[in-house]
Amino acid sequence: MSSALKHRWSTANNYLAGITLDRWIELLRENPISPAYWHRAAFVTAAACMNSFSARKERKLDPEIRATELTGPPLFILGHWRSGTTHLHNLLALDTKNFAFSNTYQVVNPLTFLTTEETNTRRFARLVPNKRPMDNMAMGFALPQEDEFAPCLDTLKSLYLGISFPKRQEHFDRYLTFDDVPKAEIDEWKDAFLWFCKKLTYKYARPLVLKSPPHTARIRLLLEMFPDARFVHIHRHPHDVFRSNRHYWDTAAWYTYLQRPDRSQLDSQLLGRYRTLHDAYHAQRPLIPPGRFHELSFHELETDPLSALRSVYEELDIPHFNTLQPTFEKYISSQSSYRKNRFDRLDDATRAMVNEVCRPELELWNYDPDQS
Repeated sequence: MSSALKHRWSTANNYLAGITLDRWIELLRENPISPAYWHRAAFVTAAACMNSFSARKERKLDPEIRATELTGPPLFILGHWRSGTTHLHNLLALDTKNFAFSNTYQVVNPLTFLTTEETNTRRFARLVPNKRPMDNMAMGFALPQEDEFAPCLDTLKSLYLGISFPKRQEHFDRYLTFDDVPKAEIDEWKDAFLWFCKKLTYKYARPLVLKSPPHTARIRLLLEMFPDARFVHIHRHPHDVFRSNRHYWDTAAWYTYLQRPDRSQLDSQLLGRYRTLHDAYHAQRPLIPPGRFHELSFHELETDPLSALRSVYEELDIPHFNTLQPTFEKYISSQSSYRKNRFDRLDDATRAMVNEVCRPELELWNYDPDQS
């Protein structure tokens, strides 16, 4: 029944608002919209028409963007969804001496942001809530955001499209690791991602700090593109990750559905994705050269963020930490009133299921399997 569809009439929080008309039509050919969400499709269609017009104008900059060289190797923040990657990204994005970052407007408008950002962030500010629906962290056009959305909208090759089109989630899930994906599709994604990085470099002329949980399963691909890249990985107790991901799918996901979801297998889907991502991470982690990788826990970042940041800078040989320390301290102090979500203890059967799937991580990072 339509009454069971949370936030059915909302058109907010929808990353597809930045798609162009050609890509939107291509997406619709194989992904029919459920009647309950036709109004969302109409909203995306109207936005796509405007985006296509702006994209044609922005193509005039193509020669300059093509000639742009990255000013230094990017720093990638890795970690499963709901492991603290956003908090770490927000902190590192304060470092404007060393880095630039992709913001919310840019990742959902990858083909138009150079020419539309200044105007549209004022015009459409009300479409972006002040807080994220799943955890009440600050949200806004100018704040750091996952770069995954940019090549997603440019190539339609992202597991995130499975959130909007759950009937084909298995098809889109291939793009988490890109295993068994044809080389032509991989090359298309790599070209689009590099193009986005060049556009950011064209705008900011600084090395990039980039965060997307799917990158955790793509270390090999990233090193093929950026051999000198640096990586910082953050992990969290699997019980907390599982409960927080459950909450995400019961809050934020409802804003982007374009097909009626079948959520009867949600827990097994979450755990399957957890296993796929971490298996790829463990297999590819040794490919990173010495001195270009650092790992920390969410607990470290939560309890002593300044020391955790200092260790990142020292291990990855990033300069200017002492100069930046007052900036970090001010931001950390500003977050003192933030309260993260609290969840009920997992029931025995679910805890046993999570422990079985996540056993390698429980043992590797010494997490208590009986934690509530």
